[in-house]
Amino acid sequence: FMRISIIIGIAGCVIVFLVFLFAAGRIIRPISESYEKQKRFITDAGHEIKTPLTIIAANVDLLKEDIGENESLDDISTQTDRLADLTRDLVYLSKMEETDRQPIMVDFPVSDLVSEMADSFQAVAQAQKKDYQINVQPALTMNGAPEEIRRLTSILIENAMKYSPEGGKVRVDLGLQKKNIVFSVYNTTDGTMVQQDLSHVFERFY
Repeated sequence: FMRISIIIGIAGCVIVFLVFLFAAGRIIRPISESYEKQKRFITDAGHEIKTPLTIIAANVDLLKEDIGENESLDDISTQTDRLADLTRDLVYLSKMEETDRQPIMVDFPVSDLVSEMADSFQAVAQAQKKDYQINVQPALTMNGAPEEIRRLTSILIENAMKYSPEGGKVRVDLGLQKKNIVFSVYNTTDGTMVQQDLSHVFERFY
């Protein structure tokens, strides 16, 4: 009786597991398909939006040649560039989530890359009257994806500028600590961040 009970129990567990596996697959499939369609739509829409943005930018340049510098045209040009950047970011984010995507890893001078990106924000810091400090240890190299590191560096410094008050402090550090290359971006803020905000800081678009 015990042997039969054990066999029936095991068989029951296997049947329940198989039924659950089958049901879970059917439930998850439409969600997965919807997610894939969403990613494909973002990528396709991003490519489609690039064409009218390029045309708008070209027409703005032609108008500037005809009537000279104009504040309204400058605003259009600025917003066109901003929309183009947002479109590129959306396409980039969509591609980042592709499971078969493998970044190309190479040895590159990370000190030169970070210095170049940090220096490009000097004008922004000066316009916003910020105490901007760059401390980059020279001649550091690493193995990685340089374009990914370049984008990461730009995003962190841009956010540090954006979320620090006028007259605030922003500092970019890159150096060697023991055997590790450590990169950090620091900025002062208008007030103290509450604990519930800290847990969301690295969420997308937060």
